[in-house]
Amino acid sequence: MSNHTGALPLVKLIEQFERLPGIGRKSAQRLAFHVLDLPIEKAREFAGAILDAHERIKKCSHCQNLTEEELCPICADKSRDETTVCVVEDPRDILAFERTREYKGLYHVLHGLISPMDGVGPEQLTVKELMAGLSDGKAREVIMATNPTVEGEATASYLARLLRPMGLKITRLAYGIPVGGNLEYADEVTLYRALEGRREI
Repeated sequence: MSNHTGALPLVKLIEQFERLPGIGRKSAQRLAFHVLDLPIEKAREFAGAILDAHERIKKCSHCQNLTEEELCPICADKSRDETTVCVVEDPRDILAFERTREYKGLYHVLHGLISPMDGVGPEQLTVKELMAGLSDGKAREVIMATNPTVEGEATASYLARLLRPMGLKITRLAYGIPVGGNLEYADEVTLYRALEGRREI
């Protein structure tokens, strides 16, 4: 393999990997060199998968989860309980709840949390879509399943104030989940306990 150091395309590749969450300079370099070591066909496959995902995956028109269709598989499933909606920050949180096999309701993905320090207000989240989705009157309970962080708590409180006039039961996950923890890393039992012990807010 030829010496890549100093090549501008390599620098650009490292910079792109560095932009990914949780990837530092050293990891970015390791990934870049790994990609360069791939046979050209594998590299094309990798690049193609990124482009394909970008072009084909969109937000579900009902819950804002990521999907290839108009409705995600959960919203399209007629056996789901439409009276309960679980509000999460990120599509990965849905995967965590689905692993419990205990939650049978629907979801709504905010795609972020209110964070004034980062310039993120309610208008940057899918709050309007949540309100529109609840306006059909089928939901009886909304579970605030944002992470137990300062931003997660602020977002849950804001949404609770917004939704209370709709006469819905608004609950918050119980703290089987440690404060400062991330839902996507919680095990099934912890998540199940958090769901079971949810409280009204």
